Amino acid sequence: MNEKFLELTEEKQMRIIDAAMEVFGTNEYKHAVTDEIARKAGISKGLLFYYFKNKKSLYQYVYQYCLQLLVDTIDEAGVKNKTDFFEIMRFGADKKMELIANHAYIMEFCMKAYYMNDENIAEKITQDIQQKVNTMFTDYFSHIDLFKFKEGIDPFYIFQMLQWMADGYIRTKQKTKEKLDINEIMEDYDRWEEMFKQMVYRKEYL
Repeated sequence: MNEKFLELTEEKQMRIIDAAMEVFGTNEYKHAVTDEIARKAGISKGLLFYYFKNKKSLYQYVYQYCLQLLVDTIDEAGVKNKTDFFEIMRFGADKKMELIANHAYIMEFCMKAYYMNDENIAEKITQDIQQKVNTMFTDYFSHIDLFKFKEGIDPFYIFQMLQWMADGYIRTKQKTKEKLDINEIMEDYDRWEEMFKQMVYRKEYL
């Protein structure tokens, strides 16, 4: 990325980032057209490539921006002060909702990135995501109140199961070409959360 991009006003930077999220989020990477990104951002294609060397460079920048935005949003909100496992899970989900309200296509972009299969960029993206998932539990759940769990229950496996369920849910939606509806997703998540809480928490904490 050309450092001149960071010299732009925040409003101009966000026009380009949001345009890229929309085009990359609604198309497979190879079908995402940089002319369309430039048009939606209100700049010329030449200027877009002045700021970013190529399509891959732009994509990787926007991906890193989204990842850092999510981490900063959760960290700044004091999630590490919470000790209830399901409260932390819900808190993270609510913060993602706030991000979606401010960036209309951030969910579509992140989902496309998560399931990226373009060989030119998929390996690096997959490594980044896996590394973040591997550290997420330690970062946000290491201080939870373990006494709330029934004997023999490991919260890490509950965390993994919820992730796997969400992964399968989204893959099914994508296979059937259904549009991802955040409100519908959260309604289903509420049901999963209640079901798991009943299974793993001691009665006095339900």
